[in-house]
Amino acid sequence: MKKSFKQVGSIVLLSALVISVTACGDDTGSTNSSSTPQSSANAQPPKLTKLSYWVSNHAAASGQMKTYAEMGMYKELEKATGVKVEFQHPPLEVPQAQEQFNLMIATNELPDVIEASWGATSGAVIRYPGGPEKAILDKKIIKLNDLIDKYAPNLKKLLADHPDWKKQISTDEGSIYAFPFLRGDDKVRVFFGPSIRQDWLDKLGLKMPTTIDEWYTVLKAFKEKDPNGNGKADEIPIYLDKNLFSTDAPFLGAWGINYSFYQDSGTVKYGPIQPEYKDFLATMNKWYKEGLLDKDFAAPNDKLFDNKMTTNLLGATASFNGGGIGKFAGLMKDKDPKFDLEAAPYPVLKAGDKAIWGQKDFAYNGVGAAISAVNKNPIETVKWLDYAYSEKGDLLFNYGVEGTSYKMENGKATFLPEILNPPAGTSIQQSIAKYNRATWSAPFVLSDNFQMQYLALPQQKKALEIWSKPTAERKIPLVSPTQDESSKFASIVTDIQTYQDEMLLKFIMGVEPIDNFDQYVKKIKSMGIDDAIKIQQGALERFNKR
Repeated sequence: MKKSFKQVGSIVLLSALVISVTACGDDTGSTNSSSTPQSSANAQPPKLTKLSYWVSNHAAASGQMKTYAEMGMYKELEKATGVKVEFQHPPLEVPQAQEQFNLMIATNELPDVIEASWGATSGAVIRYPGGPEKAILDKKIIKLNDLIDKYAPNLKKLLADHPDWKKQISTDEGSIYAFPFLRGDDKVRVFFGPSIRQDWLDKLGLKMPTTIDEWYTVLKAFKEKDPNGNGKADEIPIYLDKNLFSTDAPFLGAWGINYSFYQDSGTVKYGPIQPEYKDFLATMNKWYKEGLLDKDFAAPNDKLFDNKMTTNLLGATASFNGGGIGKFAGLMKDKDPKFDLEAAPYPVLKAGDKAIWGQKDFAYNGVGAAISAVNKNPIETVKWLDYAYSEKGDLLFNYGVEGTSYKMENGKATFLPEILNPPAGTSIQQSIAKYNRATWSAPFVLSDNFQMQYLALPQQKKALEIWSKPTAERKIPLVSPTQDESSKFASIVTDIQTYQDEMLLKFIMGVEPIDNFDQYVKKIKSMGIDDAIKIQQGALERFNKR
Protein backbone atom coordinates (compact mmCIF):
# COMPACT_ATOMS: atom_id res chain seq x y z
CA MET A 1 0.00 0.00 0.00
CA LYS A 2 1.25 3.50 -0.72
CA LYS A 3 2.60 5.36 2.30
CA SER A 4 0.56 8.37 1.31
CA PHE A 5 -2.68 6.53 2.06
CA LYS A 6 -1.66 5.48 5.54
CA GLN A 7 -0.48 8.94 6.47
CA VAL A 8 -3.96 10.36 6.06
CA GLY A 9 -5.48 10.77 9.51
CA SER A 10 -8.90 9.87 10.78
CA ILE A 11 -10.02 13.49 10.56
CA VAL A 12 -9.27 13.43 6.83
CA LEU A 13 -11.31 10.27 6.45
CA LEU A 14 -14.21 11.78 8.34
CA SER A 15 -14.41 14.70 5.94
CA ALA A 16 -15.21 12.27 3.14
CA LEU A 17 -17.96 10.64 5.17
CA VAL A 18 -19.98 13.69 6.18
CA ILE A 19 -22.12 14.60 3.19
CA SER A 20 -25.04 16.73 4.12
CA VAL A 21 -27.11 17.62 1.08
CA THR A 22 -28.68 16.00 -1.93
CA ALA A 23 -26.35 15.82 -4.92
CA CYS A 24 -28.84 14.90 -7.58
CA GLY A 25 -31.66 16.66 -9.38
CA ASP A 26 -34.67 15.17 -11.14
CA ASP A 27 -35.12 15.06 -14.91
CA THR A 28 -35.89 18.77 -15.05
CA GLY A 29 -32.70 19.71 -13.26
CA SER A 30 -34.42 20.89 -10.09
CA THR A 31 -33.41 19.53 -6.71
CA ASN A 32 -35.63 18.13 -4.02
CA SER A 33 -36.25 19.89 -0.74
CA SER A 34 -33.49 18.05 1.08
CA SER A 35 -30.92 20.00 -0.96
CA THR A 36 -31.86 23.27 0.73
CA PRO A 37 -28.91 24.58 2.76
CA GLN A 38 -29.29 24.14 6.49
CA SER A 39 -30.36 27.36 8.25
CA SER A 40 -28.70 26.39 11.49
CA ALA A 41 -25.21 25.13 12.16
CA ASN A 42 -26.76 22.56 14.48
CA ALA A 43 -29.28 21.26 11.93
CA GLN A 44 -28.96 17.54 11.20
CA PRO A 45 -28.16 16.50 7.64
CA PRO A 46 -30.67 14.30 5.82
CA LYS A 47 -30.18 10.57 6.29
CA LEU A 48 -29.86 9.81 2.59
CA THR A 49 -28.44 11.71 -0.34
CA LYS A 50 -28.55 10.90 -4.03
CA LEU A 51 -26.03 11.19 -6.82
CA SER A 52 -26.59 10.52 -10.52
CA TYR A 53 -23.56 8.95 -12.17
CA TRP A 54 -23.01 8.19 -15.88
CA VAL A 55 -20.43 5.46 -16.56
CA SER A 56 -19.95 2.63 -19.03
CA ASN A 57 -20.82 -0.82 -17.74
CA HIS A 58 -18.43 -3.73 -18.15
CA ALA A 59 -19.10 -7.20 -19.54
CA ALA A 60 -17.85 -8.87 -16.35
CA ALA A 61 -20.47 -6.97 -14.35
CA SER A 62 -23.35 -6.63 -16.81
CA GLY A 63 -23.88 -10.38 -16.98
CA GLN A 64 -24.43 -10.48 -13.22
CA MET A 65 -26.14 -7.21 -12.35
CA LYS A 66 -28.21 -4.53 -14.03
CA THR A 67 -26.33 -1.65 -12.49
CA TYR A 68 -23.19 -0.96 -10.49
CA ALA A 69 -25.51 -0.09 -7.58
CA GLU A 70 -25.82 -3.85 -6.99
CA MET A 71 -22.04 -4.20 -6.62
CA GLY A 72 -20.77 -4.95 -3.12
CA MET A 73 -18.40 -1.98 -3.23
CA TYR A 74 -21.14 0.57 -3.87
CA LYS A 75 -23.48 -0.96 -1.31
CA GLU A 76 -20.74 -0.61 1.28
CA LEU A 77 -19.87 2.88 0.05
CA GLU A 78 -23.48 3.94 0.55
CA LYS A 79 -23.34 2.70 4.15
CA ALA A 80 -20.12 4.60 4.75
CA THR A 81 -21.11 7.90 3.15
CA GLY A 82 -24.90 7.98 3.15
CA VAL A 83 -24.91 8.61 -0.59
CA LYS A 84 -27.17 6.57 -2.82
CA VAL A 85 -25.87 6.41 -6.38
CA GLU A 86 -28.20 6.16 -9.34
CA PHE A 87 -26.06 4.82 -12.18
CA GLN A 88 -26.73 5.50 -15.84
CA HIS A 89 -25.06 2.96 -18.13
CA PRO A 90 -24.77 3.40 -21.91
CA PRO A 91 -24.56 0.35 -24.23
CA LEU A 92 -21.47 -1.82 -23.86
CA GLU A 93 -20.32 -1.26 -27.43
CA VAL A 94 -18.04 1.78 -27.73
CA PRO A 95 -19.65 3.35 -30.85
CA GLN A 96 -23.12 3.23 -29.32
CA ALA A 97 -21.82 4.44 -25.96
CA GLN A 98 -20.01 7.35 -27.66
CA GLU A 99 -23.21 8.19 -29.52
CA GLN A 100 -25.16 8.32 -26.25
CA PHE A 101 -22.40 10.38 -24.66
CA ASN A 102 -22.50 12.87 -27.54
CA LEU A 103 -26.29 13.14 -27.30
CA MET A 104 -26.12 13.69 -23.55
CA ILE A 105 -23.58 16.47 -24.05
CA ALA A 106 -25.48 18.07 -26.92
CA THR A 107 -28.81 18.17 -25.08
CA ASN A 108 -27.16 19.21 -21.81
CA GLU A 109 -29.19 16.56 -19.99
CA LEU A 110 -26.28 15.85 -17.71
CA PRO A 111 -26.01 13.74 -14.56
CA ASP A 112 -24.05 14.91 -11.52
CA VAL A 113 -20.96 12.87 -12.36
CA ILE A 114 -19.69 11.69 -15.75
CA GLU A 115 -16.98 9.07 -15.88
CA ALA A 116 -15.30 8.86 -19.29
CA SER A 117 -11.94 9.01 -21.04
CA TRP A 118 -11.63 12.77 -20.66
CA GLY A 119 -7.89 12.82 -21.17
CA ALA A 120 -7.79 10.70 -24.33
CA THR A 121 -7.72 12.19 -27.84
CA SER A 122 -7.97 8.97 -29.85
CA GLY A 123 -8.58 5.25 -29.65
CA ALA A 124 -11.58 3.04 -28.94
CA VAL A 125 -12.71 4.96 -25.85
CA ILE A 126 -15.52 7.33 -24.87
CA ARG A 127 -14.09 10.82 -24.97
CA TYR A 128 -14.96 14.50 -25.25
CA PRO A 129 -13.98 15.94 -28.65
CA GLY A 130 -11.32 18.56 -28.09
CA GLY A 131 -10.35 17.28 -24.68
CA PRO A 132 -11.15 18.22 -21.11
CA GLU A 133 -10.17 21.89 -21.26
CA LYS A 134 -12.75 22.36 -23.99
CA ALA A 135 -15.32 20.51 -21.87
CA ILE A 136 -14.67 23.06 -19.13
CA LEU A 137 -14.81 25.93 -21.63
CA ASP A 138 -18.10 24.55 -22.99
CA LYS A 139 -19.49 24.51 -19.43
CA LYS A 140 -20.13 20.77 -19.47
CA ILE A 141 -17.83 19.94 -16.54
CA ILE A 142 -16.19 22.08 -13.88
CA LYS A 143 -12.58 22.83 -13.00
CA LEU A 144 -11.72 21.04 -9.77
CA ASN A 145 -8.48 22.60 -8.52
CA ASP A 146 -9.94 24.80 -5.77
CA LEU A 147 -12.49 22.20 -4.73
CA ILE A 148 -9.81 19.52 -4.39
CA ASP A 149 -7.61 21.91 -2.46
CA LYS A 150 -10.38 22.67 0.04
CA TYR A 151 -12.51 19.53 0.19
CA ALA A 152 -10.50 16.54 -1.09
CA PRO A 153 -7.65 16.11 1.40
CA ASN A 154 -6.94 12.50 0.37
CA LEU A 155 -6.44 13.21 -3.33
CA LYS A 156 -4.68 16.49 -2.51
CA LYS A 157 -2.06 14.68 -0.43
CA LEU A 158 -1.67 11.93 -3.01
CA LEU A 159 -0.92 14.46 -5.75
CA ALA A 160 1.49 16.32 -3.49
CA ASP A 161 3.35 13.05 -2.90
CA HIS A 162 3.33 12.21 -6.63
CA PRO A 163 3.86 15.42 -8.67
CA ASP A 164 4.26 13.35 -11.84
CA TRP A 165 0.68 12.12 -11.37
CA LYS A 166 -0.55 15.68 -10.96
CA LYS A 167 1.23 16.59 -14.19
CA GLN A 168 -0.56 13.78 -16.01
CA ILE A 169 -4.07 14.60 -14.75
CA SER A 170 -3.79 18.34 -15.47
CA THR A 171 -4.25 20.26 -18.70
CA ASP A 172 -1.60 22.65 -20.02
CA GLU A 173 -3.54 25.45 -18.36
CA GLY A 174 -3.21 23.60 -15.06
CA SER A 175 -6.83 22.52 -14.82
CA ILE A 176 -7.70 19.33 -12.97
CA TYR A 177 -10.91 18.13 -14.54
CA ALA A 178 -11.66 14.70 -13.04
CA PHE A 179 -11.02 12.40 -10.12
CA PRO A 180 -8.60 10.05 -11.85
CA PHE A 181 -8.12 6.34 -12.22
CA LEU A 182 -4.46 5.83 -11.36
CA ARG A 183 -2.26 2.76 -11.64
CA GLY A 184 0.18 3.01 -8.79
CA ASP A 185 3.19 1.06 -10.06
CA ASP A 186 4.66 -0.64 -13.12
CA LYS A 187 3.13 -4.00 -12.22
CA VAL A 188 -0.39 -2.64 -12.69
CA ARG A 189 0.34 -0.77 -15.93
CA VAL A 190 0.74 -3.79 -18.20
CA PHE A 191 -2.35 -5.90 -18.77
CA PHE A 192 -2.94 -6.45 -22.50
CA GLY A 193 -1.22 -8.01 -25.48
CA PRO A 194 -1.16 -10.76 -28.15
CA SER A 195 -2.23 -14.20 -26.96
CA ILE A 196 -2.21 -17.61 -28.59
CA ARG A 197 -3.29 -21.18 -27.96
CA GLN A 198 -0.11 -22.79 -26.65
CA ASP A 199 -1.79 -26.20 -26.71
CA TRP A 200 -2.38 -25.78 -30.47
CA LEU A 201 1.25 -24.81 -31.01
CA ASP A 202 2.38 -27.87 -29.06
CA LYS A 203 0.06 -30.20 -30.96
CA LEU A 204 1.38 -28.99 -34.31
CA GLY A 205 5.02 -28.83 -33.18
CA LEU A 206 5.27 -25.08 -33.71
CA LYS A 207 7.29 -22.54 -31.77
CA MET A 208 5.92 -19.31 -30.34
CA PRO A 209 5.86 -16.72 -33.17
CA THR A 210 7.86 -13.53 -32.68
CA THR A 211 7.84 -11.96 -36.15
CA ILE A 212 5.02 -11.15 -38.57
CA ASP A 213 6.29 -13.84 -40.97
CA GLU A 214 6.34 -16.42 -38.18
CA TRP A 215 2.80 -15.44 -37.26
CA TYR A 216 1.73 -16.03 -40.86
CA THR A 217 3.27 -19.53 -40.80
CA VAL A 218 1.53 -20.37 -37.51
CA LEU A 219 -1.85 -19.03 -38.62
CA LYS A 220 -1.69 -21.02 -41.87
CA ALA A 221 -1.00 -24.17 -39.84
CA PHE A 222 -3.91 -23.40 -37.52
CA LYS A 223 -6.21 -23.15 -40.54
CA GLU A 224 -4.98 -26.19 -42.42
CA LYS A 225 -3.85 -28.79 -39.83
CA ASP A 226 -6.91 -29.25 -37.62
CA PRO A 227 -5.40 -28.28 -34.23
CA ASN A 228 -8.77 -28.63 -32.46
CA GLY A 229 -8.89 -32.24 -33.66
CA ASN A 230 -12.54 -32.42 -34.71
CA GLY A 231 -11.82 -33.40 -38.30
CA LYS A 232 -13.35 -30.20 -39.66
CA ALA A 233 -11.71 -27.17 -41.23
CA ASP A 234 -13.52 -24.86 -38.82
CA GLU A 235 -10.59 -23.24 -37.02
CA ILE A 236 -10.39 -19.44 -36.93
CA PRO A 237 -6.66 -18.70 -36.83
CA ILE A 238 -6.86 -15.20 -35.34
CA TYR A 239 -9.47 -12.73 -34.17
CA LEU A 240 -8.56 -9.03 -34.13
CA ASP A 241 -11.67 -6.89 -34.19
CA LYS A 242 -11.59 -3.41 -35.68
CA ASN A 243 -11.20 -1.83 -32.23
CA LEU A 244 -8.09 -3.91 -31.54
CA PHE A 245 -6.46 -2.39 -34.59
CA SER A 246 -6.77 1.01 -32.95
CA THR A 247 -5.93 -0.03 -29.38
CA ASP A 248 -2.35 -0.44 -28.21
CA ALA A 249 -1.15 -1.45 -31.69
CA PRO A 250 -0.92 -5.21 -30.95
CA PHE A 251 0.21 -6.02 -34.53
CA LEU A 252 0.46 -2.64 -36.24
CA GLY A 253 3.27 -1.83 -33.82
CA ALA A 254 5.54 -4.29 -35.61
CA TRP A 255 5.92 -1.61 -38.28
CA GLY A 256 7.00 0.95 -35.66
CA ILE A 257 3.82 3.03 -35.81
CA ASN A 258 0.42 3.20 -34.19
CA TYR A 259 -3.11 4.09 -35.26
CA SER A 260 -2.94 7.69 -34.12
CA PHE A 261 -0.35 10.27 -33.10
CA TYR A 262 3.05 9.11 -31.90
CA GLN A 263 6.47 10.64 -31.37
CA ASP A 264 9.77 9.75 -33.00
CA SER A 265 12.64 11.36 -31.08
CA GLY A 266 10.34 14.18 -29.99
CA THR A 267 8.77 14.74 -33.42
CA VAL A 268 5.03 14.06 -33.64
CA LYS A 269 3.84 11.89 -36.51
CA TYR A 270 0.55 10.31 -37.52
CA GLY A 271 0.60 6.53 -37.99
CA PRO A 272 -2.23 5.99 -40.51
CA ILE A 273 -0.54 8.07 -43.21
CA GLN A 274 2.95 6.58 -42.93
CA PRO A 275 4.33 4.30 -45.68
CA GLU A 276 4.61 1.53 -43.08
CA TYR A 277 0.85 1.64 -42.60
CA LYS A 278 0.40 0.63 -46.23
CA ASP A 279 2.54 -2.46 -45.61
CA PHE A 280 0.47 -3.29 -42.55
CA LEU A 281 -2.78 -3.00 -44.51
CA ALA A 282 -1.40 -5.20 -47.28
CA THR A 283 -0.48 -7.87 -44.71
CA MET A 284 -3.90 -7.77 -43.03
CA ASN A 285 -5.59 -7.89 -46.43
CA LYS A 286 -3.58 -11.02 -47.24
CA TRP A 287 -4.55 -12.62 -43.92
CA TYR A 288 -8.19 -11.76 -44.53
CA LYS A 289 -8.26 -13.10 -48.09
CA GLU A 290 -6.66 -16.36 -47.00
CA GLY A 291 -9.15 -16.85 -44.18
CA LEU A 292 -6.61 -16.33 -41.40
CA LEU A 293 -8.30 -13.25 -39.95
CA ASP A 294 -11.78 -13.82 -38.54
CA LYS A 295 -14.37 -12.72 -41.09
CA ASP A 296 -16.38 -11.07 -38.29
CA PHE A 297 -13.57 -8.67 -37.33
CA ALA A 298 -15.49 -5.68 -38.70
CA ALA A 299 -18.45 -6.24 -36.36
CA PRO A 300 -17.15 -6.69 -32.78
CA ASN A 301 -19.38 -8.83 -30.61
CA ASP A 302 -18.12 -9.90 -27.19
CA LYS A 303 -20.57 -12.76 -26.79
CA LEU A 304 -19.76 -14.16 -30.22
CA PHE A 305 -16.04 -13.86 -29.50
CA ASP A 306 -16.43 -15.67 -26.16
CA ASN A 307 -18.37 -18.41 -27.87
CA LYS A 308 -15.67 -18.93 -30.48
CA MET A 309 -12.99 -19.16 -27.83
CA THR A 310 -14.92 -21.48 -25.52
CA THR A 311 -16.01 -23.82 -28.35
CA ASN A 312 -12.40 -24.46 -29.32
CA LEU A 313 -12.52 -22.60 -32.62
CA LEU A 314 -10.13 -19.70 -32.05
CA GLY A 315 -6.35 -19.91 -32.16
CA ALA A 316 -5.11 -16.41 -31.35
CA THR A 317 -6.23 -12.91 -30.47
CA ALA A 318 -5.15 -9.88 -28.46
CA SER A 319 -6.50 -10.03 -24.95
CA PHE A 320 -6.43 -8.67 -21.44
CA ASN A 321 -4.53 -10.58 -18.80
CA GLY A 322 -7.43 -10.88 -16.41
CA GLY A 323 -10.38 -10.46 -18.76
CA GLY A 324 -8.80 -12.71 -21.38
CA ILE A 325 -6.17 -15.21 -20.26
CA GLY A 326 -7.59 -15.50 -16.76
CA LYS A 327 -11.18 -15.39 -17.88
CA PHE A 328 -10.93 -18.20 -20.41
CA ALA A 329 -8.77 -20.33 -18.13
CA GLY A 330 -11.62 -20.22 -15.64
CA LEU A 331 -14.32 -20.86 -18.18
CA MET A 332 -12.45 -23.80 -19.75
CA LYS A 333 -10.77 -25.50 -16.79
CA ASP A 334 -13.39 -28.26 -16.59
CA LYS A 335 -14.69 -28.09 -20.14
CA ASP A 336 -11.28 -28.67 -21.75
CA PRO A 337 -8.35 -29.27 -19.35
CA LYS A 338 -5.86 -29.02 -22.24
CA PHE A 339 -6.97 -25.48 -23.12
CA ASP A 340 -3.99 -23.14 -22.70
CA LEU A 341 -4.19 -19.51 -23.82
CA GLU A 342 -0.77 -17.94 -23.33
CA ALA A 343 0.76 -14.50 -23.87
CA ALA A 344 2.77 -14.03 -27.06
CA PRO A 345 5.47 -11.39 -27.53
CA TYR A 346 4.51 -8.25 -29.39
CA PRO A 347 5.66 -9.13 -32.93
CA VAL A 348 8.45 -7.42 -34.85
CA LEU A 349 9.38 -7.48 -38.53
CA LYS A 350 12.88 -8.91 -38.17
CA ALA A 351 13.93 -11.67 -35.78
CA GLY A 352 15.93 -10.26 -32.90
CA ASP A 353 14.52 -6.73 -33.17
CA LYS A 354 13.30 -5.06 -29.99
CA ALA A 355 9.56 -4.43 -29.91
CA ILE A 356 8.82 -0.71 -29.70
CA TRP A 357 5.07 -0.70 -29.27
CA GLY A 358 3.30 -2.32 -26.36
CA GLN A 359 0.34 -1.60 -24.18
CA LYS A 360 2.12 -0.27 -21.06
CA ASP A 361 0.18 2.68 -19.71
CA PHE A 362 1.23 5.79 -17.91
CA ALA A 363 0.00 6.06 -14.32
CA TYR A 364 -3.03 7.92 -15.73
CA ASN A 365 -4.78 6.75 -18.87
CA GLY A 366 -7.35 9.53 -19.19
CA VAL A 367 -10.21 7.80 -17.38
CA GLY A 368 -11.75 9.88 -14.62
CA ALA A 369 -14.96 11.01 -12.95
CA ALA A 370 -15.78 14.62 -13.77
CA ILE A 371 -18.39 16.74 -12.02
CA SER A 372 -20.89 18.15 -14.46
CA ALA A 373 -21.66 21.85 -14.64
CA VAL A 374 -25.31 21.21 -13.70
CA ASN A 375 -24.37 19.51 -10.43
CA LYS A 376 -26.11 21.50 -7.67
CA ASN A 377 -23.78 20.30 -4.92
CA PRO A 378 -20.20 20.07 -6.19
CA ILE A 379 -18.65 20.36 -2.72
CA GLU A 380 -20.49 17.32 -1.39
CA THR A 381 -19.74 15.43 -4.59
CA VAL A 382 -16.03 16.20 -4.23
CA LYS A 383 -16.09 14.86 -0.68
CA TRP A 384 -17.81 11.69 -1.86
CA LEU A 385 -15.34 11.10 -4.69
CA ASP A 386 -12.38 11.80 -2.41
CA TYR A 387 -13.31 8.85 -0.19
CA ALA A 388 -11.83 6.46 -2.79
CA TYR A 389 -8.34 7.89 -2.17
CA SER A 390 -8.49 7.42 1.61
CA GLU A 391 -7.10 4.36 3.38
CA LYS A 392 -10.57 2.87 3.85
CA GLY A 393 -11.53 3.78 0.30
CA ASP A 394 -8.39 2.15 -1.01
CA LEU A 395 -9.39 -1.14 0.61
CA LEU A 396 -12.98 -0.84 -0.59
CA PHE A 397 -12.18 0.00 -4.21
CA ASN A 398 -9.37 -2.55 -4.56
CA TYR A 399 -10.78 -5.49 -2.61
CA GLY A 400 -14.48 -4.98 -1.92
CA VAL A 401 -16.09 -5.85 1.39
CA GLU A 402 -14.02 -7.11 4.30
CA GLY A 403 -15.21 -10.51 5.49
CA THR A 404 -17.14 -11.07 2.26
CA SER A 405 -14.55 -10.75 -0.49
CA TYR A 406 -11.31 -10.27 1.47
CA LYS A 407 -9.72 -10.46 4.91
CA MET A 408 -6.67 -8.85 6.47
CA GLU A 409 -3.60 -11.08 6.85
CA ASN A 410 -0.30 -9.76 8.22
CA GLY A 411 -1.43 -6.22 7.50
CA LYS A 412 -2.38 -6.91 3.88
CA ALA A 413 -5.77 -7.28 2.25
CA THR A 414 -6.09 -10.85 0.97
CA PHE A 415 -8.88 -12.12 -1.23
CA LEU A 416 -10.84 -15.04 0.17
CA PRO A 417 -10.10 -18.39 -1.51
CA GLU A 418 -13.57 -18.62 -3.04
CA ILE A 419 -13.04 -15.30 -4.84
CA LEU A 420 -9.82 -16.40 -6.54
CA ASN A 421 -11.06 -19.96 -7.10
CA PRO A 422 -14.60 -19.53 -8.43
CA PRO A 423 -16.65 -22.49 -9.66
CA ALA A 424 -16.22 -23.77 -13.21
CA GLY A 425 -17.80 -21.49 -15.77
CA THR A 426 -16.99 -18.35 -13.77
CA SER A 427 -13.82 -16.35 -14.33
CA ILE A 428 -11.85 -14.63 -11.56
CA GLN A 429 -12.77 -11.30 -13.14
CA GLN A 430 -16.46 -12.13 -12.91
CA SER A 431 -15.99 -13.30 -9.35
CA ILE A 432 -14.30 -10.05 -8.30
CA ALA A 433 -16.76 -7.94 -10.30
CA LYS A 434 -19.50 -8.82 -7.82
CA TYR A 435 -17.63 -6.73 -5.28
CA ASN A 436 -15.63 -4.02 -7.07
CA ARG A 437 -14.40 -2.51 -10.35
CA ALA A 438 -10.68 -3.01 -9.78
CA THR A 439 -10.33 -5.41 -12.72
CA TRP A 440 -11.06 -2.60 -15.17
CA SER A 441 -11.15 1.04 -14.01
CA ALA A 442 -12.72 3.49 -11.58
CA PRO A 443 -11.67 6.76 -9.93
CA PHE A 444 -9.22 5.36 -7.35
CA VAL A 445 -5.61 4.10 -7.17
CA LEU A 446 -5.10 0.50 -8.28
CA SER A 447 -2.91 -1.43 -5.88
CA ASP A 448 0.02 -3.67 -6.78
CA ASN A 449 -1.12 -6.01 -4.01
CA PHE A 450 -4.44 -6.37 -5.79
CA GLN A 451 -2.82 -7.02 -9.15
CA MET A 452 -0.51 -9.76 -7.96
CA GLN A 453 -3.44 -11.61 -6.36
CA TYR A 454 -5.68 -11.09 -9.38
CA LEU A 455 -3.01 -12.53 -11.68
CA ALA A 456 -3.17 -15.81 -9.81
CA LEU A 457 -2.34 -18.17 -12.67
CA PRO A 458 1.23 -18.92 -13.83
CA GLN A 459 0.35 -17.96 -17.40
CA GLN A 460 -0.90 -14.58 -16.16
CA LYS A 461 2.34 -13.84 -14.32
CA LYS A 462 4.21 -14.93 -17.44
CA ALA A 463 2.07 -12.57 -19.54
CA LEU A 464 3.01 -9.66 -17.28
CA GLU A 465 6.67 -10.40 -17.94
CA ILE A 466 6.29 -10.90 -21.71
CA TRP A 467 4.08 -7.88 -22.36
CA SER A 468 6.33 -5.60 -20.29
CA LYS A 469 9.24 -5.89 -22.74
CA PRO A 470 8.33 -3.32 -25.48
CA THR A 471 10.03 0.01 -24.96
CA ALA A 472 6.93 2.19 -25.56
CA GLU A 473 9.39 4.96 -26.46
CA ARG A 474 7.13 6.39 -29.16
CA LYS A 475 4.02 6.68 -27.03
CA ILE A 476 2.74 10.23 -26.48
CA PRO A 477 1.51 11.12 -22.99
CA LEU A 478 -1.98 12.53 -22.52
CA VAL A 479 -1.32 15.96 -23.97
CA SER A 480 -4.08 18.48 -24.59
CA PRO A 481 -4.72 21.28 -27.07
CA THR A 482 -5.16 24.85 -25.87
CA GLN A 483 -8.62 26.38 -25.58
CA ASP A 484 -8.09 28.20 -28.86
CA GLU A 485 -6.99 24.98 -30.57
CA SER A 486 -9.60 22.66 -29.08
CA SER A 487 -12.46 23.17 -31.49
CA LYS A 488 -10.24 23.06 -34.55
CA PHE A 489 -8.39 19.99 -33.33
CA ALA A 490 -11.60 18.18 -32.38
CA SER A 491 -13.17 18.86 -35.76
CA ILE A 492 -10.12 17.72 -37.70
CA VAL A 493 -9.48 14.57 -35.67
CA THR A 494 -13.11 13.47 -35.46
CA ASP A 495 -13.62 13.68 -39.21
CA ILE A 496 -10.29 12.01 -39.97
CA GLN A 497 -10.85 9.16 -37.54
CA THR A 498 -14.26 8.47 -39.02
CA TYR A 499 -12.75 8.34 -42.50
CA GLN A 500 -9.69 6.27 -41.57
CA ASP A 501 -11.85 3.76 -39.61
CA GLU A 502 -13.99 3.32 -42.70
CA MET A 503 -10.97 2.93 -44.96
CA LEU A 504 -9.27 0.50 -42.57
CA LEU A 505 -12.11 -1.94 -43.10
CA LYS A 506 -12.23 -1.35 -46.85
CA PHE A 507 -8.51 -1.90 -47.33
CA ILE A 508 -8.40 -5.06 -45.22
CA MET A 509 -11.52 -6.56 -46.78
CA GLY A 510 -10.37 -5.69 -50.29
CA VAL A 511 -13.24 -3.33 -51.03
CA GLU A 512 -10.64 -0.63 -51.63
CA PRO A 513 -7.47 -1.69 -53.48
CA ILE A 514 -4.22 -1.17 -51.56
CA ASP A 515 -2.97 0.63 -54.69
CA ASN A 516 -5.30 3.49 -53.72
CA PHE A 517 -3.35 4.15 -50.52
CA ASP A 518 -1.74 7.32 -51.86
CA GLN A 519 -5.18 8.73 -52.64
CA TYR A 520 -6.27 7.89 -49.11
CA VAL A 521 -3.27 9.76 -47.66
CA LYS A 522 -3.96 12.71 -49.92
CA LYS A 523 -7.55 12.78 -48.66
CA ILE A 524 -6.46 12.80 -45.01
CA LYS A 525 -3.99 15.59 -45.72
CA SER A 526 -6.77 17.59 -47.34
CA MET A 527 -8.79 17.14 -44.14
CA GLY A 528 -6.13 18.99 -42.14
CA ILE A 529 -3.96 16.31 -40.56
CA ASP A 530 -0.85 18.49 -40.84
CA ASP A 531 -2.58 21.15 -38.73
CA ALA A 532 -3.55 18.51 -36.17
CA ILE A 533 0.04 17.23 -36.05
CA LYS A 534 1.25 20.78 -35.49
CA ILE A 535 -1.21 21.17 -32.61
CA GLN A 536 -0.06 17.88 -31.08
CA GLN A 537 3.58 18.89 -31.46
CA GLY A 538 2.93 22.07 -29.52
CA ALA A 539 0.94 20.16 -26.92
CA LEU A 540 3.76 17.65 -26.44
CA GLU A 541 6.28 20.43 -25.99
CA ARG A 542 4.02 22.14 -23.45
CA PHE A 543 3.50 18.87 -21.59
CA ASN A 544 7.24 18.36 -21.32
CA LYS A 545 7.49 21.81 -19.71
CA ARG A 546 4.67 21.30 -17.16
